[in-house]
Amino acid sequence: MPLHLIKLAVGVRDLDHLAELQGNRAITNGAETRIPVYTRRLPKRGDELLAGGSLYWVVKGSVLVRQPILAIDTATDADGESYCTLHLAADRVPTVPTAHRPFQGWRYLTVEAAPPDLASAGGTGDELPAHLAAELRELGLL
Repeated sequence: MPLHLIKLAVGVRDLDHLAELQGNRAITNGAETRIPVYTRRLPKRGDELLAGGSLYWVVKGSVLVRQPILAIDTATDADGESYCTLHLAADRVPTVPTAHRPFQGWRYLTVEAAPPDLASAGGTGDELPAHLAAELRELGLL
């Protein structure tokens, strides 16, 4: 069973801004494009993440999008500190906007706790702005 990660997109205004920032760091190898995400801690449950897991992004207090995790690498920087690179698919899959409190670093996210994809929930994402939809959902109105 896959396991997911959740991480804050610090300083990101919206999904277009996330796409712009990731486009600047994208690595293309043949027909595949990967987005590297760097973190200090190596996930100990990497095998579960690579078994179909995704990284869910919290943008402005709401989980809005996920990206499948393709690979996990480790390396050492110039100061001798180890770090981890999560290689994500370039495709960003919109999720049902779900409010989430701030936290540091990343956290594991179980399949049951992960927000469903917007397409499978019957939405297109054009009806309401994400922050408004998340607030209404938190109030039990959606």
